[in-house]
Amino acid sequence: MADILDNIVAHKRIEVAEFKEKLSPSALYAEVEKMMDTTQVTSMRDTLLNSETGIISEFKRRSPSKGWIMQEGKPELIPLAYQKNGASAISILTDNNFFGGDDSYITIARESGVTLPVLYKNFIIDEYQIFQARRCGASAILLIASVLKKAECRNLIRRAHDLKLEVLLETHHERETEYAELEPDMCGVNNRNLGTFITSVENSFRLSSLLPQDICLVSESGISDAKTIQELRNVGYRGFLIGETFMKTGNPGKALNELIAQLHKV
Repeated sequence: MADILDNIVAHKRIEVAEFKEKLSPSALYAEVEKMMDTTQVTSMRDTLLNSETGIISEFKRRSPSKGWIMQEGKPELIPLAYQKNGASAISILTDNNFFGGDDSYITIARESGVTLPVLYKNFIIDEYQIFQARRCGASAILLIASVLKKAECRNLIRRAHDLKLEVLLETHHERETEYAELEPDMCGVNNRNLGTFITSVENSFRLSSLLPQDICLVSESGISDAKTIQELRNVGYRGFLIGETFMKTGNPGKALNELIAQLHKV
């Protein structure tokens, strides 16, 4: 079986090079520099730690393994519906080729009234992408340990912090948990293997004891019920990233509202 993650990263290198041809790094960096004193960023970490639910609702229109989930999903409607129905934070897929996303979706969500912390969900391999995240209105970025050497990851975390963005550092295997020493703002465990796209929430339970307990822990993918969220909270998690569970229903905001209602009964 072809490794899906390898294909995504290979394409991302080509894509970033094309972005740089259209808008030079110096021009992009200058744009972001002008924003720094006028655009405030809300802490995703603090929001999750202080939230009763910790749900990070994801706007995800497509999946490499399942195809279109909600091709007609609108960034001006769904993220705001998440906010109105109790999300603690919002994740927006910005990769176009594999997930049907776009940087503009974050900007559109902001313009629609979204004030919650927004995670820029992409496959970041170059600091150029961090500037793109800051420009479109993100509060935090995702860094994936399996696609970055530790030195690369350290430099990207520093750059994000320079731009007043927080970092959710994603792990999947035991060998990647040592990246937590780089002191990201949040440590995530992806329950989905990005090579095969097979998902098991057991991965979060398995790795929880290997990650620092004084950091904001986030469980990502495969979560669909209140009981699982409570069990994950019991082992230290404070953030729960949920996308397909909501998006496949046709009414993501309502699905979130129903899950939160279940949580209050657990």
